[in-house]
Amino acid sequence: MSTESPQASTHHSAAGESVIKPEYDPSLTNEDLAPLKQQTWTWYNIFAFWMSDVHSVGGYVFAGSLFALGIAAWQVLVALIVGIVAVNLLCNLVARPSQQAGVPYPVTTRISFGIKGANIPAIIRGVIAVVWYGIQTYLASVAFGLLAIKFWPSLEQYADPDIHSFLGLAPLGWAGFMLMWVLQALVFWNGMDTIRKFIDFCGPAVYVVMILLAGYLIVEAGWSNVHFDLSEGSGTTGWASVTAMISAFALVVSYFSGPMLNFGDFSRYGKTFGEVKKGNFWGLPVNFLFFSLLVVCTVSAGATVIGRDADGKIVTDPVHIVDQIDNTTAAVLGVLTFAIATIGINIVANFVSPAFDFSNVAPTKITWRMGGMIAAVGSVLITPWNLFNNASAIHYTMDTLGAVIGPLFGILIADFYLIKRKQIVVDDLFSTKPTGTYFYRNGWNPVAVASVIAASIIPICFVLFGTAYQASFTWFMGAAAGLVFYYFGMRYAPKSFIYGSGLTAATTTDISVAADGTTTVAETPTVVTAGDAEGDGMAKV
Repeated sequence: MSTESPQASTHHSAAGESVIKPEYDPSLTNEDLAPLKQQTWTWYNIFAFWMSDVHSVGGYVFAGSLFALGIAAWQVLVALIVGIVAVNLLCNLVARPSQQAGVPYPVTTRISFGIKGANIPAIIRGVIAVVWYGIQTYLASVAFGLLAIKFWPSLEQYADPDIHSFLGLAPLGWAGFMLMWVLQALVFWNGMDTIRKFIDFCGPAVYVVMILLAGYLIVEAGWSNVHFDLSEGSGTTGWASVTAMISAFALVVSYFSGPMLNFGDFSRYGKTFGEVKKGNFWGLPVNFLFFSLLVVCTVSAGATVIGRDADGKIVTDPVHIVDQIDNTTAAVLGVLTFAIATIGINIVANFVSPAFDFSNVAPTKITWRMGGMIAAVGSVLITPWNLFNNASAIHYTMDTLGAVIGPLFGILIADFYLIKRKQIVVDDLFSTKPTGTYFYRNGWNPVAVASVIAASIIPICFVLFGTAYQASFTWFMGAAAGLVFYYFGMRYAPKSFIYGSGLTAATTTDISVAADGTTTVAETPTVVTAGDAEGDGMAKV
């Protein structure tokens, strides 16, 4: 049952219907960040979320690249299954605090970083999302350019940046990019309910077209020409193949590290934690395994039907595969499908996240919609086509930013499960009172800040000075270091260091849990424990 107080007011926003209590401080609260009044998403909505997250041009190329690592197909499958099961378990860990309290990811980071310190992880995740939002938009926009040239060949000169260009992009490229940009903005602007409906429909619809495309190519190529090994050369054996398997496992986890970190932005809508876990199971291990097998069949058969690229390599980009199919209807349908699929992943992974993140920085000035549009404008200003086409630039930019994701994940897990024991004082997430549970030292938890800095140095050093193989493990390095530094810091650092020399804030260790599951805490009326997460879909506020 809901514990909504009589004084609390209900607010409708694009991010959902939330409840705001009079004592919530405006500097920490708006209708998008406040706890949801009711959580309604079922396991299917979460399943569809992951379908949309996987079905993209980038996801297609990534899945194909796993089977081109030079190891046997069965080794790839083992690494893929182990990796995606690990992602599933990690996503369940991240999902719980947000589903439990009905708040998005940046608000849950206030539990560990403090009510002001939470802006550190919010800004880091927001910046990463902006960069990927621009790159994904650019990759999908290429589809529109190829489609236009297929119908109007005279436009080809406007697709060549050596003839016409502005900021490194040809006019046709700009037209496709801005078309994608506007389409995504329209879906986002209509709110989370529209986004939910969009991904609920597009996830299965994209699968239908993908299966038809794979079937068409397999029939044209013949099943004998379908191979699950896409590697060039004789491949690797012995210890080298084992290290390649480990690398494949690490790549799978790292690929999902961004959406995994801010998965709370979506799990907050789950009716129960059980629904979220069920959706994660079908959306991650089952969905990603089937998707990967479908990709390798398509790419392998495509190599026979359309041939290889100018360098003699297998084409893994689905947009270029369907563009070269000698069937206009199939090509048009395929190009549009992958454009729509990328809209889905971009919205769920790189639009919603910065919308909440930037809103968290200044709740009174930045709404969820405004936060999303800040990200959208930023994605144009970084000229993602220049970033994507410069291998060194994208390597150092994204790997350095990505190295910080691990520590943020480790800190969140250490704090919620090991320090706070899965208990959240919801009201204190929106309180600036010095006695608030998450006030720490003037709103900042120095242990969390020190931990994220120290834990980030390790993986960043490997990005800058290590090998490509070592860099593939930066997420694991950062996550482990962040967890260890934070746990021992909170256990053994002086209270005066954590809370300052003044009042010591209440901690969740002061909360007592009765035999019937109810909780009490001095002067803190609303506490949510893990047991509440299996409730009736009513957010505990």
